[in-house]
Amino acid sequence: MSRQRETEVEREKSIAFLQSLIRINSVNPKGNELEVAKKIAAYAEEGGLQTEIKALTKGRANIVVRLEGKDSSRAPLVFSGHLDTVPIGDTPWKYDPFSGEISDGKIYGRGSCDMKGGVAAIIEAMIRLKQANEKTEADIIFAGTAGEEVDCLGARELMKDKSIHHAGAIVIAEPSNGRVFSAHKGALWLEIVVYGKTAHGSMPEQGVNAIVHMNNVLNKLLEYQFPYEKEHALLGKPSLNISTITGGVKTNVVPDQCVVTLDIRSIPEIKHETILDNIQAILDEIHEDNEDFHAVLTVKNDLPALGNEENQPFIKSALELNAALNKINPTEAGANYYTDGSVFGSFLNIPIIIYGPGDERLAHQPNEYVDMEQYMKSITYYEELAKNY
Repeated sequence: MSRQRETEVEREKSIAFLQSLIRINSVNPKGNELEVAKKIAAYAEEGGLQTEIKALTKGRANIVVRLEGKDSSRAPLVFSGHLDTVPIGDTPWKYDPFSGEISDGKIYGRGSCDMKGGVAAIIEAMIRLKQANEKTEADIIFAGTAGEEVDCLGARELMKDKSIHHAGAIVIAEPSNGRVFSAHKGALWLEIVVYGKTAHGSMPEQGVNAIVHMNNVLNKLLEYQFPYEKEHALLGKPSLNISTITGGVKTNVVPDQCVVTLDIRSIPEIKHETILDNIQAILDEIHEDNEDFHAVLTVKNDLPALGNEENQPFIKSALELNAALNKINPTEAGANYYTDGSVFGSFLNIPIIIYGPGDERLAHQPNEYVDMEQYMKSITYYEELAKNY
């Protein structure tokens, strides 16, 4: 078989593998990551790689895939990607979201961009290294995680069982449009419940209106100033979004409860504990001014921002490789979204970067797709990054 024909076969095989992952419905909730892990395990083992499926709860699992290097005592390079996806949404899709349909050089489907494209590319790169018998200096590991789209369940379990605790660097294959991200914002999701006292709507003075009290809270939140000295060089400013509000049961009833959720995106300089203390202080201050005001603050998601040391050699190498292979300007960039890197970075003091196929702006959107050429380029990038490590 000619090298050109061999390359065409490899390409077709790589595309078919990604399609097979897209065709597994791993929407979270419920997740169903176990089925994705099984598909990866079967494919990786056929390619000569070692695999271990790590069961979590029913139908849910992480997977660890290993390519042995010359010296397994050295800190391995870990590639990581999550196996779950967000729901397909209510907007009709052009193609079946679980079809892996190919059209105009694009592979469509839920998870094609976020992030089964990156997951498939990593496994392909590892298999190609194995089949070429190109021994890397250290082991190469793929850590596939459950639950990133909701609570980073899988990443937390990996930290508990110490599957990748000895990693020397981590590459997370989230969609980055072919760029190298070395930082991302943190996510702090909060719920505020304000309690009042119900009464007949014709006698509001007999009750305590929780919605009116929540209005006071919202006005103060809109005036809130985050405690930081300057914008982050890669991430800019932190943000606070008032995301949802519910309250009241009927037009002629004074509402005795109002619930608001907040989506706060932080930068590395700001500790989430400080933000929590500040918001609790706002609630306490309102209570001091009005004894009828009662509120409870609850944390729903707490993932710190990801940052790296300046002039980190691995990151510099990753940027230079991207410039050489893909003609991408070798300057560091950051992402507004969060990744499992929030969890990994809380436990491991190692460089963590994000590089993956797909435009991150397509994530969570109807008609999500990954460009086939970008997908193929990412396989080559992961191969070369592993060889350079």
